[in-house]
Amino acid sequence: QVHLVESGGGSVQAGGSLRLSCEASGYTYNRAWFRQAPGKEREGVAFISPNGGSTAYADSVKGRFTISRDNALNTVYLQMNNLKPEDTAMYNCLADSWPTGGAWYEDRNYEYWGQGTQVTVSS
Repeated sequence: QVHLVESGGGSVQAGGSLRLSCEASGYTYNRAWFRQAPGKEREGVAFISPNGGSTAYADSVKGRFTISRDNALNTVYLQMNNLKPEDTAMYNCLADSWPTGGAWYEDRNYEYWGQGTQVTVSS
């Protein structure tokens, strides 16, 4: 029912910025960004509620990353500033279609996944 497509990844120097986008083809409720780097577990990066009024972030990205959404475009964004080498990972967009009541940072609570976009930060 829902297809998610990420874009905006790439290579950047430490301290630089990238803006990721994720467009959905169907109805979505909550939206989130997760990432996974080699040798690490998948990590919840940021979360946003249906109307954008509530957001949450991993401690490692607070103050540097901002999640937002444009429901007219059915798109969620992740603005990433002051990037660090440890931000290097595959970034995936996630979505659900109803309030599950689960923790936002648990990927099992989301129904839909995008294919991912690679972010590489060099020093």
